[in-house]
Amino acid sequence: MLLRKWFAIACAIVLVWVGSGFGQQAGRRGNQNHPGQRRGGLPSVSDLVSQLDKNRDGKLTKDEVTQPPFSRNFSRWDADKDGTVTEAEIAKFRRGLGIPVEGTAGAPNRPQPREAVAELTIPDVDDLLRVGPGTRASRQAMQNSAFVMKTGPHTVDGDKYVILTDHAEQSYLQSIERLAKYRDGLVLRVDDLALLYKHADAMAKIRKQLQDAKVRFLAIAPRMETYRENMLLGMWELISTIDSDPQLDAFPGLLLASNAEDFAGLIDRSIGYAPQSSQEFRPFAISQVPSTRELRSLQKSGILRKLFAEQGCKTPTVAIYSSRAAEAPKLPGDQFWSYQSKSRGDFLKQFPDDAARTFEKASLLVMHGHGVPGMSCGVDIAAIPEELSAKVVLCGSCFAAAPKKSDFPAMRQAPGGYDVEARDAFAVRAIDNGACIAFGHMRLSQGFPHLYPVLEAWMKGKTVGEAYQELMNGIINMQGTKSGGFVVSEGASTGRQPPQNILLYVVIGDPAIQPLESRL
Repeated sequence: MLLRKWFAIACAIVLVWVGSGFGQQAGRRGNQNHPGQRRGGLPSVSDLVSQLDKNRDGKLTKDEVTQPPFSRNFSRWDADKDGTVTEAEIAKFRRGLGIPVEGTAGAPNRPQPREAVAELTIPDVDDLLRVGPGTRASRQAMQNSAFVMKTGPHTVDGDKYVILTDHAEQSYLQSIERLAKYRDGLVLRVDDLALLYKHADAMAKIRKQLQDAKVRFLAIAPRMETYRENMLLGMWELISTIDSDPQLDAFPGLLLASNAEDFAGLIDRSIGYAPQSSQEFRPFAISQVPSTRELRSLQKSGILRKLFAEQGCKTPTVAIYSSRAAEAPKLPGDQFWSYQSKSRGDFLKQFPDDAARTFEKASLLVMHGHGVPGMSCGVDIAAIPEELSAKVVLCGSCFAAAPKKSDFPAMRQAPGGYDVEARDAFAVRAIDNGACIAFGHMRLSQGFPHLYPVLEAWMKGKTVGEAYQELMNGIINMQGTKSGGFVVSEGASTGRQPPQNILLYVVIGDPAIQPLESRL
């Protein structure tokens, strides 16, 4: 009986060793410093992904997993065969073999080695490479999001303000008509903005109306149920075909809120808005620090603090540190608050008292980090104050402007290893709570490289719509997207990140608003 028990234990040990991608060959090469090959056993799933994830997007591709024995396990990890592997997939694979998700590294009498702390460098924003056609960022710059998308103006010849909507309820239409009257604009109505791209005749009719009106600003006002990825991509198809060039030929913005009352509030704030003066300009930054090695979001807050300091303005900052980032560096200077989370799902739900009082006075919020619906940059949606006092919100996380209903395949997990659940979008909640303008992404965002050009354009005194158009045209130029290539067709194999994902940036706000007086 005792012999059978010891035999079973031995088999289990062999199964753990082989099933995890470690074998005799790996043991002989243990001094080559492969990720996770530490004395004492196997690394945790999060450590394994962190060490192999070269571009720091929270998932692994076959190009990243090239070292044996991990490369031999990639196809076994990739259960859904989408070409990428998440922490959840590796964890599921381990559980099937009885291997602890947290690994077996570091016996109780053998402490685990500390994670190396990356150096935090704060460059000037002007030192970052401007990336466009013919100019590519280095691998290191890509990993750290340490570059900026090259953008520029694209002339719009028209002068008319147009609102395009599929709202039918009088409570919404009254607000829309009020804004149109204030802007001396035109309202165009369709049955369903989410399906407009499917109907060539309807698209042609709207395109002709925009051309005849000589549109300049195009405010897109979808219903919450028609606010979806292909709705937005269909708008890019429409606006890019107003004339013969492939770029957007109007200055766009979205008018969106969760209900008629909050929608009316957005319209009220839009009509009464005046550009923030130098005296009124009070920025506030939020960053997430997932580990001692991933400091790119903290770096971006540091860059903005440096930029605004040169303009004589302080930038109070809150940073949310994960349990793996306890020893990560802090930003120098005062008005810096750090929150130490206890677990992956421990998001900031209430600002520290001093930070909350400072945030209440802020006029501009800029956020960097990971995100899922209901959480952005380590901050839970519950932390958004009920009154945002017409703030301008720029959020560089994934899913900050996620729709309630998606045209794309569902994702179980987002970069950073966070579960994707059905919760309200951060940007929409910000608008509902009183923000006047909110920038975000429907799905997987690239963060600072695309956020900063919008902020920069506003600091030059440009309108919401001009900054939005310049960003999208920069991406269109980079991608080479042309008419017919914007919308994701039904039945297409999109995977986690189809090419059109990069076109899903959203700016909620009246496109004719000038957010800031010129600062640059």
